[in-house]
Amino acid sequence: MLVEELKELARSIQEQRAEEQKIEVKAAHIDCPKRLYDTLSSFSNQDTGGILIFGLDEKQDFKAVGVYDLQDLQKKVTEQCNQMEPPVRAVFTFAEYEGVWIVSAEIPSIDLTERPCYYKGAGKVRGSYIRVGDADIGMTDYEIYSYDAWRKHVHDDERVADKGDISFLDKDKLDMYVLDKKLERPQFSKLDENQIYELLGITKGGIPTLAAIMNFGIYPQGIYPQLAITAITVSGTEIGDLGSAGERFIDNKRIEGTISEMVESALLFCKRNMKVKTIIDPATGLRKDRTEYPMNAVREAILNAVIHRDYSVHTEGTPIQIDFFSDRLEIHSPGNLYGRMTVDQLGIAKPDLRNPVLAVMAESMTKAENRYSGIPTIRRAMKKYSLPEPVFENRRNEFVVILYNEQKMQGSEMRSEEESILEYCKTPRSRDDIKKFLKLKTWNYIMKQWIQPLLKEGRLQLTMPEKPRSKQQRYYTIK
Repeated sequence: MLVEELKELARSIQEQRAEEQKIEVKAAHIDCPKRLYDTLSSFSNQDTGGILIFGLDEKQDFKAVGVYDLQDLQKKVTEQCNQMEPPVRAVFTFAEYEGVWIVSAEIPSIDLTERPCYYKGAGKVRGSYIRVGDADIGMTDYEIYSYDAWRKHVHDDERVADKGDISFLDKDKLDMYVLDKKLERPQFSKLDENQIYELLGITKGGIPTLAAIMNFGIYPQGIYPQLAITAITVSGTEIGDLGSAGERFIDNKRIEGTISEMVESALLFCKRNMKVKTIIDPATGLRKDRTEYPMNAVREAILNAVIHRDYSVHTEGTPIQIDFFSDRLEIHSPGNLYGRMTVDQLGIAKPDLRNPVLAVMAESMTKAENRYSGIPTIRRAMKKYSLPEPVFENRRNEFVVILYNEQKMQGSEMRSEEESILEYCKTPRSRDDIKKFLKLKTWNYIMKQWIQPLLKEGRLQLTMPEKPRSKQQRYYTIK
């Protein structure tokens, strides 16, 4: 970081009077803060890294109070960095600001293969943290496990169903699947049934795998009760909104069965709860019904949820959830995006498969393409319907697909959202501030939907127009 950038960042913090996702402020005018381990861990474990600012006092509205000793502060911070596993390599910058010296320590992100970064004195389970807003939060067992599973190539769809045996599988469906594979791979015919089952991931040591139970099981939920789908419809825009008769749910269904059965039942639920518009073709006079959301987009979103959800023991108690609201449809899938995949890369990069065996089985049973085409299909279908772009959110411990309907497109509502942003940005705001204010996680969607139009209209401005992609960028309203 350059000296001028540090000064600009300090000014921005003072104007905003708040820390954020990538910024942590420490006074340090008396001594070096004794425990930086939580923040060192959380910054190292997020893709953007983070910046520690020493010399501003949060308790005095972020007044510049300076640091007690530049050299000793750097030494003691480095000592704490060396107590991390893997060690953290901070990059320091000094600047004279408002008559005192302030210091920044840039904490780089560590590679995914080395996460989680944790404090050695507390151990991996108690010493690993993530950043949530401006707070350092201890990692859950699942979050730690997800790093280890990806690094060690653990695939939970291949774990055995201890409570089941081969009699729990539908023999007819299984025989059809094996026959298909024999036709694809003629050499399979030379193997006996048990060998084929092992090679196809149907069994492991003679015991059915989770993938086999979920695709060919007679009643999968008898073994995995919560590997199901819960679907609800509410009359408003939030869970808890009541209908005209005081009802909490207009429709409420628990969907069970194999993956293919759940997909079909979920699609029927969605179709039943969608508004249907009748369109008459002026050229032919033929009637055509149009559902509230494109059904192929909904199908792909549900398929992605059941095939790519996390099936580890940490999430097997959590069902997939489908929520219908008056303005949108949300599909919640347990587990974060897998491996190195980010929201911005969805539909572009080819991801590692979390559940490769289950995905191959589901491809045969549901006719899912399994060719990384799901996300592009959803985007194209929503565009063809002239609906807002789908929103993909990688939240803590879940992945959410949000499809908005025509209500979101109404000009008055769009204008209301823009006006809210303009009101909020009378004080310069960061990307993370705006995302938190709008209760959305995807910046690209926010940027395209509201920020860019407001910038073009000249109603919103950048604090650093010469550096539009800067981490210290703020957006403010032109009065």
